[in-house]
Amino acid sequence: MPTRVIAGKTVEVDAEGFMVNPNEWNEAIAIELAKEEGIEELTPEHWKVINFCRQSAGATGKAPTLRTITAGTGISTKELFALFPKGPAKKVARIAGLGKPEGCV
Repeated sequence: MPTRVIAGKTVEVDAEGFMVNPNEWNEAIAIELAKEEGIEELTPEHWKVINFCRQSAGATGKAPTLRTITAGTGISTKELFALFPKGPAKKVARIAGLGKPEGCV
């Protein structure tokens, strides 16, 4: 597996840049990955989604789908697209240090 340095920490990533080991993730990594995705500041709403996704993935072993995120956070699909433009499930999974969600192209 390739590695890269994110926020001063060397982590394993897959070919698409998703972290391989969620245990290597930290909030500084999330902030740097968010900036790479064009999100300059992570608001409390962003963190609510990120933390939900990490908890969900910890329980199921995989990144949650958009439907699971909306149901679990109470944040609408429209709001998720505003928080994480152009593919919120995929973007939040990357920022949260999770693998690519199933069903994402």
